[in-house]
Amino acid sequence: MTTARERAGDFCTRYGLTAPVLGAPMAGACPPELAAAVAGAGGMGAAGVVNDSPEKIAGWAARYRELSGGPFQLNLWVPDAPGPGSGPGTASGTAEVAGFLDSLGGHAAPPAGSAPDFEAQCAAALAARPTAVSSIMGVFDDTYVAALHDAGIAWFACATTLAEALAAQRAGADVVVAQGMEAGGHRGTTDPDAAERTTVGLFALVPQLADALSVPVVAAGAVADGRSLAAALTLGASAVQVGSALLRAPETGIDAGWAAALEGLAPEDTVPTRAYTGRLARAIPTAYVRAWAEPDAPVPARYPQQRRLVARYRAGEPGAVDRVNHWAGQAAGRAGAEPAWEIVARMWRDADALLP
Repeated sequence: MTTARERAGDFCTRYGLTAPVLGAPMAGACPPELAAAVAGAGGMGAAGVVNDSPEKIAGWAARYRELSGGPFQLNLWVPDAPGPGSGPGTASGTAEVAGFLDSLGGHAAPPAGSAPDFEAQCAAALAARPTAVSSIMGVFDDTYVAALHDAGIAWFACATTLAEALAAQRAGADVVVAQGMEAGGHRGTTDPDAAERTTVGLFALVPQLADALSVPVVAAGAVADGRSLAAALTLGASAVQVGSALLRAPETGIDAGWAAALEGLAPEDTVPTRAYTGRLARAIPTAYVRAWAEPDAPVPARYPQQRRLVARYRAGEPGAVDRVNHWAGQAAGRAGAEPAWEIVARMWRDADALLP
């Protein structure tokens, strides 16, 4: 049995860290400045690139390297299996969803161009030569895993259950990111229809994975201070991944309304919703999100149809449609409006004082 300090120390040595803290790869809320600030405190920077073109991925990595020589990860969504899309089997059609969005006072813009190609994104992430490429919603295929490893790039795989974690380890993952149900943003379940059923809390998930896996476990979900960091390490994690705790940092630069809504947000006031993308995700209960929970509201369309429709209403006259997705984990109310490097440095300093 290794100690919490030994596990964290081994992980830090392997990935070039001095603090076992990874920034969460939050798509749309991970500018290079935030990632560099996390790395400057000894952690690992990150970017969620699910919506990004290969050119944008390359530009993000280039800017990050202008700001920092520290480690970083790029995160990709593994596409759903071919079919109508992911989400509940009773999901509404796009016409019904569009009608509901109209009823909220919006008017859609013409359809935008095609979404970024996943294979092209994978190639761009490989070319960027990050410390790690991470996955969510599934596992990479053997060919891409081999290409990553041949380039000296680690694969970090998100899992919400033991079965998903074991599948990732069998597929060659170097690290498993254990995502608890407390985490903000998208639920990383491989089976989108199971997202509401696989709501395992982080501190139940981490020891289960740590006991069963031979690769390191990174804990993600409601880790917002030194106490939760020390607890995650004590339960078997080698590091933590932090997202909501950094949302109010100036380097993040999120929408002012989103940032203001985070202050004092109670854990029970965050809600899981499919209203933004068709995939289940934890968010602030804005008027838009609450509208989708009304008895007469349709079920959101499947992913990616829901995301595309919402994007069109944002591009047109959105009415009550939120301009951005107001993601928030259950610890988001503890996020401080202070520099990200201070948040990360204090988190590790406080955890270090608590560990034996």
